[in-house]
Amino acid sequence: MKVKTILVSQPDPASEKSPYKRLQDKLKLTVHFRPFIHVEGVLAKEVRQQKIDFNHFDNVILTSRNAVDHYFRLCKEMRFTVPDSTKYFCLSEAVAYYLQKYVVYRKRKVYVGEGKISDLESVFKKFEKETFLFPTSDLLKPDVPDFLDKQKLNWKRAILYKTVVSDLSDLRDVYYDVLAFFSPSGIESLFKNFPDFKQNNTRIAAYGNSTLKAATDAGLKVQIKAPTPDSPSMTMAIEQYVAKQNKS
Repeated sequence: MKVKTILVSQPDPASEKSPYKRLQDKLKLTVHFRPFIHVEGVLAKEVRQQKIDFNHFDNVILTSRNAVDHYFRLCKEMRFTVPDSTKYFCLSEAVAYYLQKYVVYRKRKVYVGEGKISDLESVFKKFEKETFLFPTSDLLKPDVPDFLDKQKLNWKRAILYKTVVSDLSDLRDVYYDVLAFFSPSGIESLFKNFPDFKQNNTRIAAYGNSTLKAATDAGLKVQIKAPTPDSPSMTMAIEQYVAKQNKS
């Protein structure tokens, strides 16, 4: 069956240079975007219930823009002035660049990885006797905590925001040829919104092994998988599949 419509379970890309725009134009597709999940910040009292005192930490480990936003939001709400001496350990350049929204970059000590926490191993060793705060969502993959434990660092996790299922009730009678998912939470959202969802002729695209497992565990048949050696991105995987399907 040919593919004409795709729903991507993410926010609408801000840039006109999005690969989805190119995909849409090249294959003459209708591509819509809709986040199936969203982030909500926790309250200051919930942070206190976790026995978190920002005063007790020399350093902050930041792995996402959400972590940056909610760390500084709660600092403001809790009337905590972040010391100029605080050091920031950022997972990537994108996170470090975003940090400039809140601090004067050239006046702070910022250490930047290339996408993996292990990129910062040598820097962590320099400050192994200091304390580290790790702001996170309520959902957390084990790779960063495992690494921090392995380095025997004095660190503490602070859940500062939560991943919440979005209300998709307005999509009940709307049908797409392809639904693209990027996390197990997206699959969970689909079935929380539509417990009686039947796949029928809808093709499912899944990015990452955990998303693929969540989809198959939920009884979905996944036709489009990424990343793979041939299609390292979701858009490439969709393009290859659609080009084949629409050719016939």
